[in-house]
Amino acid sequence: MDSLLQSFVDTKKLNCVTAFVAKGGDVIYHKAFGWKDMETQTPTTVDDYYVIFSQTKAITSAAFMTLVEKGLVAVDDPVSKYFPEIPESVVIAVNEDGTYETRPANNEMTFAHLMSHSSGLGAGLVGEILRAELEKKKSADAEVASPLPETKPVGQRTFSGNMESAYLKEEMEALTKYPLGFDPGSDWNYHISTNMLAYMIERISGKSLREYVKESILEPLDMEDTDWYYEPEMLSRFVKPYQYVDGKLEKGSTLFIEGALSDQQTYCEGALGLNGPIGDYAKFCQMLLNKGTFNGQQILKPETVALMTTVNQLPEKNSGGKGFQFGLGFELYNELKKPVPAVSNTAYAWGGMLGTEYIIDPENDLIVLFYINMFQRDALYPLFLAKAYELLPG
Repeated sequence: MDSLLQSFVDTKKLNCVTAFVAKGGDVIYHKAFGWKDMETQTPTTVDDYYVIFSQTKAITSAAFMTLVEKGLVAVDDPVSKYFPEIPESVVIAVNEDGTYETRPANNEMTFAHLMSHSSGLGAGLVGEILRAELEKKKSADAEVASPLPETKPVGQRTFSGNMESAYLKEEMEALTKYPLGFDPGSDWNYHISTNMLAYMIERISGKSLREYVKESILEPLDMEDTDWYYEPEMLSRFVKPYQYVDGKLEKGSTLFIEGALSDQQTYCEGALGLNGPIGDYAKFCQMLLNKGTFNGQQILKPETVALMTTVNQLPEKNSGGKGFQFGLGFELYNELKKPVPAVSNTAYAWGGMLGTEYIIDPENDLIVLFYINMFQRDALYPLFLAKAYELLPG
């Protein structure tokens, strides 16, 4: 494993990488290789902060399930019960002038739809409507041309809405002005559903997303370095992002790191925005592997974890591709979709846009995490994952 990870650095496929493997709750591998900052030749450490983007989604989903366990909401409750403005129609055609036609949705959107990205929010033709409207706004021209904003964002956020909004509430209320892209539960459309789930956490708990996630997940698990925001002096804890282009490493944008150091620290998304070291997130993974407990803290009940990680919520044919399955917050692996053959069919996982990855494998009593921060990269994670399974006895 050492040789493999060091080879990624030596061949300049990446600037740095941190890896974590635990079997039966015992850490069997936890090392870092390479340079946190190549320009200053600052070596990386296992305690460095990574921008983990969509790994935020699983934590948001787990936080919502604590509300379910408190009896404040049910997974199959209609979202409209708590947010009457949620759309209940589906767009069927977009006219040349930008207007569109709709029909009533065949069924109500539930929280299970939000957690499995099958709500229809922002999907299909709705995405076309939103993009067309952005193109009409001169101030948004740069956003249309590039996935990154030109100026430092206020927090880490989905770059398709109002870059100045102070709270997630503003973005979600704006989203409800549009119909759904498909009937809830009929397809898979990634990302925005978890932001709506996050806003529902705020409405149901009466607390901000950041406050509730810290109270229900981060603090009980002692994930003390994981957060949406930090003070400016914490910049040195972050690894610098790079990208692998034409056989060499180039600097990547630091806008997402800058967003986490913003002066205004009120905007928090549930679909992205958390940052932290690999060891913190490993605690969250181990809690799930332990059926809801870690170091004497019960975060979720075993039956809750089972519902999230063993029951496919998607139709057989969906936009995720042949064999793609998703539970309540996680991709569920099966013979058609395993990243390497050694992964069991009980495993579940996800990752983040900059290359952070994790897998939780109950059959093998195993958690594996692989952290890099790169915009463009070679497919190195499967090589690492295969080697991680070779560490197992027998």
